[in-house]
Amino acid sequence: MNGVQLSLWIGPVPVPAPREVVEALVHARVESGSGESQGGFELGFDLPARSPLRTLFLLTGGGSVPLMRVVLVVSINGAAQSIIDGVTTHVETRPGEGGIGKLVVRGKDLSALMDIVEFPGLPYPALPPSARALLVLAKYAALGVLPLVIPTLADVPPLPMQQVPAQRGTDYAYLKKLAAEAGYVFYLEPGPTPGTSKAYWGPEIRVGQPQPALTTGMDSQTNVEQISFDFDRERKSMPVVFFQEAASKVPIPIVIPDVSPLDPPLGLVPPLPPKLVKLEKTAHLSAPQALMTGLAYAAAHGDSVFGSGQLDVATYGRLLKSRALVGVRGAGLPFDGLYYVKSVTHQIERGSYKQAFKLARNGLVSTIPSVPT
Repeated sequence: MNGVQLSLWIGPVPVPAPREVVEALVHARVESGSGESQGGFELGFDLPARSPLRTLFLLTGGGSVPLMRVVLVVSINGAAQSIIDGVTTHVETRPGEGGIGKLVVRGKDLSALMDIVEFPGLPYPALPPSARALLVLAKYAALGVLPLVIPTLADVPPLPMQQVPAQRGTDYAYLKKLAAEAGYVFYLEPGPTPGTSKAYWGPEIRVGQPQPALTTGMDSQTNVEQISFDFDRERKSMPVVFFQEAASKVPIPIVIPDVSPLDPPLGLVPPLPPKLVKLEKTAHLSAPQALMTGLAYAAAHGDSVFGSGQLDVATYGRLLKSRALVGVRGAGLPFDGLYYVKSVTHQIERGSYKQAFKLARNGLVSTIPSVPT
């Protein structure tokens, strides 16, 4: 495809793959989300009888190489960016016609390496959640994992005389648990250079410069193949937490909104009235813990408008990135405006590069007068 080049890096320490390997690649699928699940990939190769890929299959499938990294780099009009930096988890061969078989390589991003060994009961005395997250991620610096950890609003270290936090499960499970308790997300983002990844543990950020608008129903300006929207008012709910008054021990209910400086409303008309959910167990927690529980619930139940669709990268002119804002035009007054890109799936074949995407925001009708193109 004109203007688009795909580079493949492989190996225990990723290096550019031999030309024969790149030429044998017939399709690639990469999933990139906003923290709900691990990023993943699938690569499909033609497998001639004397292909060096057979050696790759024997090494990875036979366990001779315990770690096989895979990095995919896409260059569009000279601008390069990694779309996956991961490890192979499954390799299979399939019979084909004319002596040419198929090799299918599947894997996940580097968080797969964080989800292997369990550390039950590992203590973190007097460390707040953000410090614990940094300490866990420090183990993976040798793999090029660069941590970006944002402290929580109630990042208070527990007193060792009262509580000593201890890890349960794998590093990945513990990081996800800490993030969920804070209303945060945790994910790995490949780049900025091949062989490095950013490990983000922090709030879902819905501010910043939006990507070029997704345009539908506008003739020559249309740059998406399909897009649809769903308004689900029952998905949005606001938590009520209870703070215990020190003298009388009477629980005081407080409604926690789903709006913050990093997550402003993208829709002008949210579902009215939103459901109120009482988190009665928060009455037995400390004030910081009750606040964090409420913020976590609000962050997970704040969206009510959802979009999905597919675009051709050649028509759109660039890659649509997940975990960022994007504008929508031509969908009608209720659905035009800015959205947060929840996930993107890259679907690459020879001569074709498409992206499927999912969008979300808190309500109907745009909060801005016009969508930046």
